[in-house]
Amino acid sequence: MRKPKTKIKKKTKRAAVARFKLTATGKVKRNHSMKRHILTKKSTSRKRKLRGSTLVSKADMANVKAMITS
Repeated sequence: MRKPKTKIKKKTKRAAVARFKLTATGKVKRNHSMKRHILTKKSTSRKRKLRGSTLVSKADMANVKAMITS
C-alpha cells in the first residue's frame, strides 16, 4: 500500500536569519555593508553613517520575509 503524499516542509535560510531581523510592525531590518575592512581610505563621516541599521527596500522585502519565515 502506498503512503499518502505529504507536503514538503520549507526550511528557513539560516544565513538570512543571522543577517535580518523583523521589526514589531513587520518590516525587515538590516545592517549596512562596506564596514568590515579597508577602512583607512573611507572618511570618518562615511563610516559613521554606515554604523546604524536601516530597513530593507520594498523591492526585496517579500524575498527576505520568505527566507526568514518559511
